[in-house]
Amino acid sequence: MPSALVLLADGTEEMEFTITYDTLVRAGVKTLSAYVPTISFGTRTVSPPVAKGSRGINIMPDSYLEASVCGPDQHDLLVIPGGAIGAATISTNPVVQQLIRDYIKSGKYVGMICAGSLAAKMSDLPRQSLTSHPSVRAELEPEFEYSEEPVVVSGNLVTSRGPGTAFPFALTLVELLCGKEKREEVATPMIFPTGTPW
Repeated sequence: MPSALVLLADGTEEMEFTITYDTLVRAGVKTLSAYVPTISFGTRTVSPPVAKGSRGINIMPDSYLEASVCGPDQHDLLVIPGGAIGAATISTNPVVQQLIRDYIKSGKYVGMICAGSLAAKMSDLPRQSLTSHPSVRAELEPEFEYSEEPVVVSGNLVTSRGPGTAFPFALTLVELLCGKEKREEVATPMIFPTGTPW
């Protein structure tokens, strides 16, 4: 069974987190969330705090970010949602930056959506195709081949634009981890309107 880790911080965009997490679960992917704090708290022995999303919705993470249990030896996919404040916290975290490089080097997938794509820049990923929310395009365009496609797959890096592209982003991740048939199996009961391209 594939495994995915979805990062979460205060200010994470709720739709990008929940749609991705939920869609992966529907596909049978073992999915966990890890809270990325704005400061280092050291070793935790208590339950994680509630993360307050970008629209004020509280989300209870499954665990804290710990490099020893969050690496590519534990999971097949690392997901970084957007939300300006949450994406800034996640993308500037040195542990996250190293994890991103480790996942790519190990041939595992990294998904970034919305402002979460800033993590590609902060992790010094090589020049390649990607997309993001328009609000961070100027920061990414000089170092990457910028695209306005809803979802961009560049090797093991998968990027997307924002809340409105969260479903095709999540379904693309399902297809990469579990195959096209599983993607269709998950998407069909979601009842997307006729003509929806994904």
